[in-house]
Amino acid sequence: MTDALLDRRLNAFRPDLADARLQGRVEAARFVTGAEARVAAPVLDLRSAPRADAGLDTQLILGDEVRVFEEADGFAWVQAGRDSYVGYVEAAGLVVPAVHAPTHVVSVPRTFLYAEADMKRRATAALSLGSRLTIVGAATTRGTDYALTDTGEAVVAAHLRPAGDVIADYVAVAGMLERTPYLWGGTSAFGIDCSGLVQLSLRMAGRPVPRDTDMQAAALGALLAGRDELRRGDLVFWKGHVAIVADGETIIHASGHAMMVVREPLDEAIERIARLYDRPTGFRRP
Repeated sequence: MTDALLDRRLNAFRPDLADARLQGRVEAARFVTGAEARVAAPVLDLRSAPRADAGLDTQLILGDEVRVFEEADGFAWVQAGRDSYVGYVEAAGLVVPAVHAPTHVVSVPRTFLYAEADMKRRATAALSLGSRLTIVGAATTRGTDYALTDTGEAVVAAHLRPAGDVIADYVAVAGMLERTPYLWGGTSAFGIDCSGLVQLSLRMAGRPVPRDTDMQAAALGALLAGRDELRRGDLVFWKGHVAIVADGETIIHASGHAMMVVREPLDEAIERIARLYDRPTGFRRP
């Protein structure tokens, strides 16, 4: 009998196939350990079914680790290493096995990979904040320092931090992403949703965070008694929405109303959202 308490978003099991770590907790025709892999695409959509038109549940970005349980018809059934989310991605966006560990992380909202260490040469990809790269060398062209990747490409060195170097103020990270377009299921600086903004910002501060709003509301940090306790860095939750407190009066959030990341007076947001949905369900301090 399958454990009814297992969240299918965070546990890989189907009637025909399941993660070997779930043996004894779920029913499946076959159990597999899964193979380690790493995301090789700038942004990789993780969907609810192995089809390009299936719903977008979340996204992975360059350098993310995954465990691959199955590959068929161009799609891989995977579990993300950073938040355990399960779904289907295009297999071409993965490198199996993961050979080189990332050494650096992109620390600006967006940057480019170049075919050579020269901004006048061809840009091969655009990368999001949080992307992880393996750097193997350095070069300088016309006074600009570049980091050279294990794929033979280059990125502006000033746009990177060492992989273990965190940004202390995660609210400042969220502020860098103001005016980023809203995207349901988005987790990158090209398009992001409310819980994705919280996750990416705290990730840059070295804090692993659950993916969805309900998960964050249930487990992230300490529960606060009420509105009057809020300070910078706290979180305000509504049913299906979350915002970051910039100060006692202002929030930063990926707003489905504005369709982008915005800074907004908290009291105005509470009243506006209450007219369509309801008032906040809780306040937490990560």
